[in-house]
Amino acid sequence: MRRKLIDLCNTRSKELEKAEAALNANDQETYAACMVKIKNMNTEIENIQALIREQDRKVMEAPANPAEQRDMAEERSAILMRGGSVQYSAAEVRRMLNSTTVATGTIVQPTGAGSMIHDPVGNQVSSIIDQVNAQDLTGMTGYQEPYVITELEAQSAKVETAAGTARTDSDPTYGVAEIRPREVNVTSFVDRNISRLSPADYYAKVTSMAMRALRRKVTDHIINGDGESSPAMYGMTNAKNKASAAIYASETITAIDATTLDQLYFAYGSDESIGANARLLLTKKNLKALGALRGTNEKRRLLDIVPDMENPNVGVIRDGGVVIPYTICSAVGDDKLLYGDPFNYFLGLFGGYSIRLDESVKAVERMYTILGDVLVGGNLVVDKGVVVGTIGG
Repeated sequence: MRRKLIDLCNTRSKELEKAEAALNANDQETYAACMVKIKNMNTEIENIQALIREQDRKVMEAPANPAEQRDMAEERSAILMRGGSVQYSAAEVRRMLNSTTVATGTIVQPTGAGSMIHDPVGNQVSSIIDQVNAQDLTGMTGYQEPYVITELEAQSAKVETAAGTARTDSDPTYGVAEIRPREVNVTSFVDRNISRLSPADYYAKVTSMAMRALRRKVTDHIINGDGESSPAMYGMTNAKNKASAAIYASETITAIDATTLDQLYFAYGSDESIGANARLLLTKKNLKALGALRGTNEKRRLLDIVPDMENPNVGVIRDGGVVIPYTICSAVGDDKLLYGDPFNYFLGLFGGYSIRLDESVKAVERMYTILGDVLVGGNLVVDKGVVVGTIGG
């Protein structure tokens, strides 16, 4: 059965190659025929795998037969002497060690391992990375986004006074937000034999962790920029235009108290309106501090915090008749609160996220190298598009 399984897998690989070649050649008839064969083989492979699992289970349950074990050992010894290869199932290895060699204490014992690698509780990237205005800038070396700082201002005068005179002009002012690429990368090494030693798929796990690492770093840049003295990528808290003027608005928050949300809520927007589609960006610690606020009745909360059950990284804060959405983001830091529409931030992707496996970097050490890369840039593209509240500043 095991030999048949190996042969089937090899045949399926060849059929997949044929199907790919036919698809590239636009030979739909051959492609369809290959895919039918592959689907049939998949079913047969699944059936054989199920049978082998049951056989292994029976081997574990069945009592050892010394005569059979001796015959098998002699047969395998002969194969090894001829330079052949001998395969042992996991069930066989466990049974052999449990019944004979464990007592000697001279051979390292294999230990059981689960097939799932468990993540820490709440292991996710802040949702802000998916709430900003992400745009594909592949093939560009930079991007400039214009925005309005001040609009035209109309004038009025008495008709008899204005007659025959030049009217006072009023020009709008504009800013230009520049988006330039910056490399974000992650590198990890994995032993090429690890898949033979554990049932868990470490390769897939490391790949997913590499993607999360890239997205976390991009999230930090969205909030704080790249940290350079002359940034290529600006964040919400330090966004500047080409003239080096700040694009964000600033507020000083004495301390987190009953007036904090009102201060941010009314600071965002124009003199004529309250800004729409805004949300609060803050750390979990500061969200807790808001939830701990009490009124004259010390048992009653001033604010009701309602997390989203499907995505506990986001939720809403109910402050009387005002409902303020929030996103937890550790990159904001405990000394700041941000409020505004995340879509006012332009995140440029100069190509997609790339995760690849390289066998050459550490070939001598028999290590696979997992490489993750992405080129990103960003800046606010709306004047005072985010209010940055500095606590105690």
